[in-house]
Amino acid sequence: MSFIQLIEYTTSRNDEFNVLVDEWLAATEGKRSTGRAAMCSDRDGTNRYVEIVEFPSYEDAMANSALPETAAFAERMGKLCDGEPTFRNLDVLRTVE
Repeated sequence: MSFIQLIEYTTSRNDEFNVLVDEWLAATEGKRSTGRAAMCSDRDGTNRYVEIVEFPSYEDAMANSALPETAAFAERMGKLCDGEPTFRNLDVLRTVE
């Protein structure tokens, strides 16, 4: 079963956040188990963002979370956010294309 993680956060430092994502992508090349990911800006909330990260399975998501590079990313992400990010862990039950 595929798995999606939503990460909701606010930041006034989105340019720095994008640099952090690029650094994580380079550091985890060939190691990460993420599938598709989308960074979205909330039109109804200033400096509010949602990342939608798809994984082949929950187990793949947990393996990705266990990477030291992901732990370092999460720590640095927290410092760029204006508050605590919210994580939603979702099992995909159905998709329609």
